[in-house]
Amino acid sequence: MKPIVVRGGGDLATGTILRLCKAGFPVIVLESGCPAAIRREAAFSEAVRCGSKTVEDVTCRLAPDAESALKSVNAAGPQMLVDEKARAVSLIRPEILVDAILAKKNLGTHMDMAPLTIALGPGFNAGKDVHFVIETMRGHDLGRIIKNGSALPNTGVPGMICGYGKERVVHAPASGILHLYHDIGDLVEKDEPLAFLETSGDKILVPSPLRGVLRGILPDGFSVPSGMKMADVDPRAEERKNCFTVSDKARCIAGSVLELVCAFQNGMRSTAAEGK
Repeated sequence: MKPIVVRGGGDLATGTILRLCKAGFPVIVLESGCPAAIRREAAFSEAVRCGSKTVEDVTCRLAPDAESALKSVNAAGPQMLVDEKARAVSLIRPEILVDAILAKKNLGTHMDMAPLTIALGPGFNAGKDVHFVIETMRGHDLGRIIKNGSALPNTGVPGMICGYGKERVVHAPASGILHLYHDIGDLVEKDEPLAFLETSGDKILVPSPLRGVLRGILPDGFSVPSGMKMADVDPRAEERKNCFTVSDKARCIAGSVLELVCAFQNGMRSTAAEGK
């Protein structure tokens, strides 16, 4: 079985990768050399920094090149490649490719990359850029499979948790190098410093916007541009375990991807059986 290629290894992508692996599909993940996932403890993209990353009960390992990834990949062990431009696709020649970068725009994925191409979220036109698009906006249509057209545009407003939306997200007040006082899973108080930004001669404190659990934050030493999303505080202080597992949103989206993959695989088997 040829491996499925997934572009992106953030938390939503990781939900899809986990679901595919548990269904028996080998997966090769393509990431940038400097992943910016906030929910690092629930993101396979951490394999780029650490060499490997386990989320729930699946471990993704960083491979030195595409040839090594192809030799090592299996359903129980997805492989990660630093390949932001997806150059390895020409060597892997996948039958299925999923764009899970969630960049809100198309960074180069097109229908010719594989017989089945799927994109998550806005920035793609189903039937033109890719074969299918999956809706990623929370609400009634979350996970909807779009055959023609696009997902809803990005609003820039995160989903509500206990009445908090944009209030729980922290953006960088300036450009600088991030240094952490707290890491993911820590209980923090409102206005307590989460980290500081080292700028040219200054030290800018980054306070918590509310009391809760630090659900996500960029890694220590990350070079943060001004305005970038850098942390997320969950007001449900008792839900620390949620920082380390795939979210309900990611599982919903993953189910839609798996539906398309299974339908594609069944279609291939039926065509072969009929001699077409």
